[in-house]
Amino acid sequence: MRVLHKLHKVRKFDPVAPFTLRAQFDDNSVQTIDFEPVLRGELYGPLRDPGFFNQVAPDPQARTLIWPNGADFDPATLHDWPECGGAFIRMARGWADQPGYNRPASV
Repeated sequence: MRVLHKLHKVRKFDPVAPFTLRAQFDDNSVQTIDFEPVLRGELYGPLRDPGFFNQVAPDPQARTLIWPNGADFDPATLHDWPECGGAFIRMARGWADQPGYNRPASV
């Protein structure tokens, strides 16, 4: 049995607020995503620094968003954020307790 799902690609993005990006996809849909609730854990925690978060760039191969430390998000997750963002946020709440978490100095 084959399960087929649409592969989405980020066409462009713009910052619209702190930790919030508006992404346009190859199907012309647009999502405005507040990433702050998922900026936890070893991979995404460093993005809580606004200067580092703002270093987001397009990944030309995966056609998603990527940060200098290798953090990225599956473009399908970004595309379907209204449906899957809540689960991602709930999962991220546990990441702060994981070993290796780099808590920002201001916390």
